[in-house]
Amino acid sequence: MDLGIAGRKAIVCAASKGLGRACAMSLAREGVELVITARTPGPLEATAEEIRSATGVSVRVVASDITTDEGRAAVLAACPDPDILVNNAGGPPPGDFRDWRREHWMAAVEANMFTPIEMIRATVDGMMKRNFGRIVNITSSSVKAPIEILGLSNGARAGLHGFVAGLARKTVRHNVTINNLLPGPFETDRMRSNLEHMARAKGVSLEQAREARQRDNPSGRLGDPAEFGDACAFLCSAQMGFVTGQNFLMDGGAYPGTY
Repeated sequence: MDLGIAGRKAIVCAASKGLGRACAMSLAREGVELVITARTPGPLEATAEEIRSATGVSVRVVASDITTDEGRAAVLAACPDPDILVNNAGGPPPGDFRDWRREHWMAAVEANMFTPIEMIRATVDGMMKRNFGRIVNITSSSVKAPIEILGLSNGARAGLHGFVAGLARKTVRHNVTINNLLPGPFETDRMRSNLEHMARAKGVSLEQAREARQRDNPSGRLGDPAEFGDACAFLCSAQMGFVTGQNFLMDGGAYPGTY
């Protein structure tokens, strides 16, 4: 299927590795020109070169911290009028809520709620004027089915979902959609960190923790980031103009509910 977005411009945040990288690659395969950002220049440049080699599209790199005013300004200077925005930021660390103080909560809200809202604020009016826009927020399955050790993520990301639910109904009239893509267990550095925490807590090896995580999932495996990237590209397609304010769960069937 031709997704109808060749020649469009996209900002993809936290794109040097993991799910952000997969989203950037899938968009590039559809002919989308990219500005990708992450904090560490080396891995980001390597990802950009890999995408260029694989797809031939233009990829600009902005090494910055998207959770800061300066970082957001640098990204928007490189791409002031994106057609597509993929918001993404590393999740806060797992742990026990008794150990978290105000600074921990503020850091989680800054990265996983306030930053994507600021990026939307900076880009959505231009999208509406041009009568095309696709915004995808990479959040977490923990918004749908809270994970006890990820309380910081549960809270901050749920706040973003609440905000999006209202705004998305205002922008869709202008062919600008805002949706959330909720990853479950994918093969990423974030998953490895969670598995290491689980292994320490249960007194088992990392491999044993991984096997248990896979066994507990109805699919019997962890997700491939490429699957996630392709889902993101489809949400950004011309064909998805009638879908907005939705939460798309990709968790291998782990969530047991009907709705």
